[in-house]
Amino acid sequence: MLFCGGVQGPRRRNREKAILVTIFIIGALYFLFFAKKSEHRKVVSHNSVSYEGSQRNPHSGQVSPSSVPKSQTLQKDLVVASMKKDDVSWLYDNFPEWHKSIYVVDDKQAKLTVDLNKGRESMVYLTYIVDNYDNLPDAMLFIHSQRYQWHNDDPYYDGVPMLRNFQLPYLLKQGYVNLRCAWVLGCPVEIHPLTDTHRDDVHAGEYFKTGFMELFPGVEVPEEVGVSCCAQFGVTRSKVLERPKSDYVRFRKWLAETPLQDDLSGRIMEYSWHMIFGKGPVYCPTAEECYCKVFGLCDLSCPHEGDCAGRYVLPPFSSLPEGWPYKGWKGQDQDPTKGLPEA
Repeated sequence: MLFCGGVQGPRRRNREKAILVTIFIIGALYFLFFAKKSEHRKVVSHNSVSYEGSQRNPHSGQVSPSSVPKSQTLQKDLVVASMKKDDVSWLYDNFPEWHKSIYVVDDKQAKLTVDLNKGRESMVYLTYIVDNYDNLPDAMLFIHSQRYQWHNDDPYYDGVPMLRNFQLPYLLKQGYVNLRCAWVLGCPVEIHPLTDTHRDDVHAGEYFKTGFMELFPGVEVPEEVGVSCCAQFGVTRSKVLERPKSDYVRFRKWLAETPLQDDLSGRIMEYSWHMIFGKGPVYCPTAEECYCKVFGLCDLSCPHEGDCAGRYVLPPFSSLPEGWPYKGWKGQDQDPTKGLPEA
């Protein structure tokens, strides 16, 4: 009995050890498999906030931003037309919650660029829509690259408060909104396609009729066209998809092939975006309505339908002075946190 018991005891213990080792190995493999699967689910379900962490400024020589990731649908994207010399760091510093698709039009080696740099920002906008048509974000803001520029509807022409105040829920409800409320340039009517004649400045009027007929074949040419300048706007995926992809391909083909130069072809597109996205030829909400609904600024004094006090003054020059916003037009010191800029 002692002999038999002495032999069977170690064997039993060895079998038990083998079973325990097997169970441990199976458990470890099970854990690794499901941990990997769980991590995969986390990656796929990232929203624009978490995805944004991997982005870098495309002008810094580091990792460039991509267009819309094919494995997911973004919530919101800033689509930016830029040049190599432009500093776009302000977008990364102030809006980490937005994905950014920054096109560098004069750098063929950039992650995002265009085949032909023509039509100002329009070639970037159309390229983005065409390339991402089947995977568009819920909402997109199409903007220019510079933080301080006279296009921006802000007392100091500052893009940061403009984008910070932007009311995304209103865009999702409307489908398309202009990022400019002031009627200075563009509203109530900018172009009379049937009667406009040549002007010395860059004006699309005399060319708009032909351009419209080529962009919108079969559509009656409007007598009046009006929208606040300057080709910065928001649009939703559903609104873009109301047109087939072939329309945007045709718009881009027209832009590339029209004999009109960069400025004029871009100007025709500038005064066509609102119609592309379903608005009538004249789209000029009152400044009071626009500032309240688009930017949440609902307590302004608006003496006229096209402007509200202290919001926007057309600058004397298109280029802001060096040192702006801390240096004014006459070289004087100014503080953008304390009152409006001096004329």
